[in-house]
Amino acid sequence: MKKKLSRIDLKKMKEENKKVVWVTAYDYITAQLAEQAGMDMLLVGDSLGMSVYGYDGTVPVTMDQCIYHTEAVRRGASNTFVIGDMPFGSYQTGWQDAVKNAVRFYKEANVDSIKLEGGKRVLEVIRAIADAGMSVMGHIGLTPQSSSALGGFKAQGRTVESIKTSVPTEHIKIKAFFPLLQFLNMIMTSIQSET
Repeated sequence: MKKKLSRIDLKKMKEENKKVVWVTAYDYITAQLAEQAGMDMLLVGDSLGMSVYGYDGTVPVTMDQCIYHTEAVRRGASNTFVIGDMPFGSYQTGWQDAVKNAVRFYKEANVDSIKLEGGKRVLEVIRAIADAGMSVMGHIGLTPQSSSALGGFKAQGRTVESIKTSVPTEHIKIKAFFPLLQFLNMIMTSIQSET
């Protein structure tokens, strides 16, 4: 039986230039198969709204739907690092609601981390969740929760300059941003090597 990786294991893999392999899963069977295949991490994304429920986007997805699917994935992959995705409306109303909803993911779905969309604009929320003792990561890139504000599904952070405007560089030492910064460091290195 494989050992479940921790945040520290994942950091060490990054430092040793080892690849981290992960996939999105929404159900027990897929999670079982992913774990058997050796995935390092599983994300239960709010994209389940489109993939499972047939919605036009992710905005209609509820906390209850995310918890339900994340709980099923955890049961199917008990030895894999599982990330629950905070759906639209679960953190935009303030850090108190964000912490309450993150706690739900930890208590009801036994996640190893939670993810939410945004960089600078959600700094207060990320800090509050981390201060409450939970692992959290921000996400820039394709941010479907913001699709109406962006005029459709458009990837953000595709250049070094746009990443710099999304990531709070004045807060780089905040522990809440560690996973995001590690990920962005990989992206920026890749972009710089392509230019």
